[in-house]
Amino acid sequence: MTIRRNFRFAAALATMAAVAGAAVPAQADGELFLYNWSNYYPPDLMKKFEDETGSKVTLDNFASESDMLAKLQAGGGGYDVVFPTHRRVKIMIEQGLAAKLDAPSLPNWKNVAEPFRSTSVDPKREYSAPYMWGTTGFTYDSARVPGGKLEESWKEYFEPRDELKGNMASLNDMADVYNAAAYYLGIDKCTDDAGEAQKILDLLMKQKPYLKTYSNDGTIDRMIAGEVIMHMQWNGAAHRVRKEKPTAVFVYPKEGVTFWSDNMVIPANAPNMENAKKFINWMLDPKNAAAASNYTGYMNAIDGSGEFMDPGLNADPAVNMPAEYGSRLSGFKECSEKAYDLREKVWTKLKS
Repeated sequence: MTIRRNFRFAAALATMAAVAGAAVPAQADGELFLYNWSNYYPPDLMKKFEDETGSKVTLDNFASESDMLAKLQAGGGGYDVVFPTHRRVKIMIEQGLAAKLDAPSLPNWKNVAEPFRSTSVDPKREYSAPYMWGTTGFTYDSARVPGGKLEESWKEYFEPRDELKGNMASLNDMADVYNAAAYYLGIDKCTDDAGEAQKILDLLMKQKPYLKTYSNDGTIDRMIAGEVIMHMQWNGAAHRVRKEKPTAVFVYPKEGVTFWSDNMVIPANAPNMENAKKFINWMLDPKNAAAASNYTGYMNAIDGSGEFMDPGLNADPAVNMPAEYGSRLSGFKECSEKAYDLREKVWTKLKS
């Protein structure tokens, strides 16, 4: 399957990842302030934007989307572009935290692949533009597991073998962890049944002693250094691990795999609104989108970017997913408030 065909495949999918301590940036002309996940934007590309536009770029990182949203809700940050998943885009729009962008009016919108021109939370792309997309599974070091191979199932992760006790790590992402447990148990990830939510909590609590940490930071280095044998990971992180550790295997569990996409959004109180629009348009250029993919290990939403991308991305099944795994993907699904409340309660009990 080529990268281009991957985008066509995406079209068939269901509609679609504590306040950060960074100092509040000063506001000035000719500047741009970005707020993104760590290891999710290439420093060289930031320098390229500075050279081509004359704007100075400052990048701050958040540890979780909850941190990012909390900072925006508190009116802090002074950021020009943030990078939320669909659910946070919806919340930002509903709470008046997102500025009108009208992405289809941008000159480079013509490059956006068809599946990403609309989303369920922003159908006309009035407030958002696509960034990267990928999946959430788990990675293991085949050189350190019995027999060198594990089953393509969440069972290996949630009911692990004794040899893995203390040698596993989880993402610190409520939705990814909760959803994966729901897939394994055959429970709707949007369940509003308290009994089913309790089953998810029981599974997660049983697994907890096997985990070294819950963390979104250091997932790549942790695997490369051999600190853990298995890690719940986003597929781009798995790709970057495999570049350094060829024995790493990314798994698309047969019970279900979350398919997600991230977006670029301008906060309502952005100090450099025009620079923000300029940056988003610039990121919709195939060469720039490809540079971001080459760095992050994730696919982008831009037609024509494939010719500028690292051939290693195309060769890695963690990134260029084999077609036979397509039926395992589960896209974004809007849940009821009751379902979200149950999820929050499960997560709070798990992390207490």
